Amino acid sequence: MGTGHTGGDAAAVTTAEQGWEQFSRYGPYGLLGLATVVSAMSADLIMSRTGMYVAGVLVPVALALQLWWSWSRHRPAGRSRAAHLYFAVRTVLAFVLTWCNPFFSMFALLGYFDAARLLPKRAARVGMLATAVTMAGSQCGSGFPPDTLTNWTAFGILLALHSTLVLVFAQIDTRQAEHARTQIDTIAELESANARLEQALAENAGLHAQLLVQAREAGVADERSRLAAEIHDTIAQGLTGIIAQLQAVTSTADSDPALARKHLDRAAALARHSLGEARRSVRNLVPAALAHDDLPEALEKTVASWAERVGVRAEFTVTGTAEPLHDEVGATLLRIAEEALANAGRHSGASRVGVTLSFMGDEVTLDVRDDGCGFDPVALPPYRGTDGFGLGGMRARAERIAGAVVVESEPGNGAAVSARVPLVPHQ
Repeated sequence: MGTGHTGGDAAAVTTAEQGWEQFSRYGPYGLLGLATVVSAMSADLIMSRTGMYVAGVLVPVALALQLWWSWSRHRPAGRSRAAHLYFAVRTVLAFVLTWCNPFFSMFALLGYFDAARLLPKRAARVGMLATAVTMAGSQCGSGFPPDTLTNWTAFGILLALHSTLVLVFAQIDTRQAEHARTQIDTIAELESANARLEQALAENAGLHAQLLVQAREAGVADERSRLAAEIHDTIAQGLTGIIAQLQAVTSTADSDPALARKHLDRAAALARHSLGEARRSVRNLVPAALAHDDLPEALEKTVASWAERVGVRAEFTVTGTAEPLHDEVGATLLRIAEEALANAGRHSGASRVGVTLSFMGDEVTLDVRDDGCGFDPVALPPYRGTDGFGLGGMRARAERIAGAVVVESEPGNGAAVSARVPLVPHQ
């Protein structure tokens, strides 16, 4: 996440700071020594005897000042005042030494490098301008003070040049300092962002593990609900039909043996059908009615079989252009139709039932209407998924494939169950 790049930038900044620290610690000694050696070699040519004596006194003073600063700079208390004093005294010493011999300007050159470090922002420019005066005097050709008008002219030009360079380099130094601070702040922010990102990744890993556990639990619960609904729609309804047929056998065995035999055959057929449906439900296969027929044909046979078994007039209608449906969509609508017909046979006392399957563009609608006694849908207990699979079970089936079930009924005016699901074509 960019840690290598930021680490390299931080190392570069640290290395540069360490280099300047080494120069500020040992550079003054080296420049003072070099200036002293060169000045001593040229003393007979450009120095007066008085200048030699003054330089002989001030060089040890400058060395002592530097030693004092090396000791004082490691004391946090009062360091700023010590830095101001050190810079001011050193600048004066460098000026006087350069007056004695221009080669001491090598020592005065230090003012350009550490004014910004040792002095406040405004004072730093004053300190560098003072150093520019010393440097211009050393380069004007006659030392301090200039001897002729030409030397004064050269001094003025050199001073203007040095002053301009001072201001330019001061501005550059300010920008570099700001850039360094910005870079350091950016590096710190990136490191903090990387730390937060690592923490977020760790938290996401934990959340991912929790989601996997919840997904497995949801899958188990959904499969249990599916199996419970399938068992209710197959075994429970089949057993209910078998009991009804056996009761009919009991009531007609003596008076009409042929009719009793007919009811007995229906009971056996229902038992075989329920057994097949139970096996298919456990294997998560489509209902037996859809094994060889499409949904309209399976519904038509289901409605006809229910009407013959219950003795209620039932009609089936298809509207729109029928299309092959996905197995899950077809199974859902067939199960809802079977449950709605079972409820109508058990509770409504209807004399007529109508079932309509409508293909409407991207939706399929199943409507089951009866002219029975009706009921108040609001008065029904809430569906809990454990105490039956009536209207609540139908809604749960439809919602599993992004559909919905609407029930319209009122006491004495029949009931209508409408299931609307997406039209997903057969794959």
